[in-house]
Amino acid sequence: MSEEKSLNFLEEIIEKDIADGIHGGRVLTRFPPEPNGYLHIGHASSICLNFGLAKKYKGLCNLRFDDTNPVTEETEYVESIKADIKWLGFEWAAELYASDYFEQLYGFAVKLIEKGLAYVDDSSAEQMAAEKGDIGVPGKESIYRSRSVAENLQLFADMRAGKYPDGAKVLRARIDMAHPNLLLRDPIIYRIKHAHHHRTGDQWCLYPMYDFAHGQSDSIEKITHSICTLEFIHHRPLYDWFIEQLEIFPSHQYEFARRSVSYMITSKRKLLQLVNDKYVSGWDDPRMPTISGMRRRGYPAAAIRKFCDTIGVGKRENLVDITVLEFCVREELNKTAQRRMAVLDPVKVVITNYPEGKTEQLNADNNTEDEHAGTRSISFGRELYIEREDFMEEPVKKYFRLGPGLSVRLKHAYIITCNEIVKDADGNITELHCTYIPESKSGSDTSGVHVKGVIHWVHAADAVKATVRMYDRLFTVEDPANAEGDFKDHINTSSLSVLDQVWVEPALLQASENESFQFLRKGYFSLDRDSQPGHLVFNQTVGLKDTFAKEVKK
Repeated sequence: MSEEKSLNFLEEIIEKDIADGIHGGRVLTRFPPEPNGYLHIGHASSICLNFGLAKKYKGLCNLRFDDTNPVTEETEYVESIKADIKWLGFEWAAELYASDYFEQLYGFAVKLIEKGLAYVDDSSAEQMAAEKGDIGVPGKESIYRSRSVAENLQLFADMRAGKYPDGAKVLRARIDMAHPNLLLRDPIIYRIKHAHHHRTGDQWCLYPMYDFAHGQSDSIEKITHSICTLEFIHHRPLYDWFIEQLEIFPSHQYEFARRSVSYMITSKRKLLQLVNDKYVSGWDDPRMPTISGMRRRGYPAAAIRKFCDTIGVGKRENLVDITVLEFCVREELNKTAQRRMAVLDPVKVVITNYPEGKTEQLNADNNTEDEHAGTRSISFGRELYIEREDFMEEPVKKYFRLGPGLSVRLKHAYIITCNEIVKDADGNITELHCTYIPESKSGSDTSGVHVKGVIHWVHAADAVKATVRMYDRLFTVEDPANAEGDFKDHINTSSLSVLDQVWVEPALLQASENESFQFLRKGYFSLDRDSQPGHLVFNQTVGLKDTFAKEVKK
């Protein structure tokens, strides 16, 4: 009997809240991305956590876009985020936007002013920073802190009306300039930005700060468990202060630790640099840690969900080895990907004793791990392509593939023996002349000949030319975000290689975009959207095993 998985600390909190009847035992979470970039593997953890907790406890999860900064936000990002969440297998209870609440948030700010808990400040950003103090050093109160409620109300209304330029004034909460938590030293809650918003257009030139919009949006939606990453733990007292002073629904914030993945960058700013500086082809480049990039590379959604579940939820940040993610991908694809034969670096084989013009059909399993996958027919004839690495002119000890006088089994087919090597004027091998044993056909072998090696191949007569993109890790160091120097100094310049002389079996002409296959003995590959009729393009998803060199040559 399998051991039941223990609860993580968030599950323990939720179960206690349900048992105590908090919020009537109701569970409502939310995933609140800012639409200023594409989602990445870190967001996938948060998505799986918030939607997963809601599902486990028969609750709901909202998708709420934190669109309070019109300068960096675009509708393109909104649409990509929705597509990523759906692809991961989740459905939100409601699609909401912080901009839905701009009028209510403005009203909340007015209420704080009326209670004497907020004031308009004309100080420059530099002056406010200088007056903030430091840890153990009290800050200095602004000269504008003593403005009357009436003056603040008028100034705030004028800010909304567009009477002042960007940076001229801000609205600050009046809390405590000597508070040990620097975030509670009269934080800015509204700033002026004359910028076009992707949803509200030019209706507003006054926008709430994240710390003000976040908790109040949670409260408006009656979120029961507001789950954030650990860097927001020091923001929680401010989150609670606003809710308490406004006397609104008491949403509560909980924090969990980020899980970074080795050889990956998950800073949106740095990912944008990679895109803008053309280190990658775009946000969905298969080397990117974005969900769209992983989807294009062929990572199954189920594998990403499994990875997020495997690494778990904790209170301490750590760096997860990328091989854990690759293991989850490999394990899922092993169960689901159909098998095909593809020769990435071909050399021709001519079976000299096979009748010219003859072609026969052989039977091949689509996936031995799936009893419902069925079989396919593959053609066999006199001329084939095999991998160049499956032939060695001077075989070493314990080499069980093809070489002069050596025999090997062709997968699903016959045993062949190499008799002659044909080379061009430069000494390059162009053809291998072999003979086959007619009685050695797979499934009905009566030859009595036993060989240790089995290699894959494609029939030259109907093989289809394809392009294969081989990927390595984008960075040469485990933790590029914290490595010395500029993170771009650690980009792996050999992270992409393109093979354009690949031959694949014709069944792959029926492949659909993003469909995954195991190329026998080579790894897992996915059909890329760049494919055209008669020109297939595949992305390497992951190898059959980890072959990444631990040390990179300098």
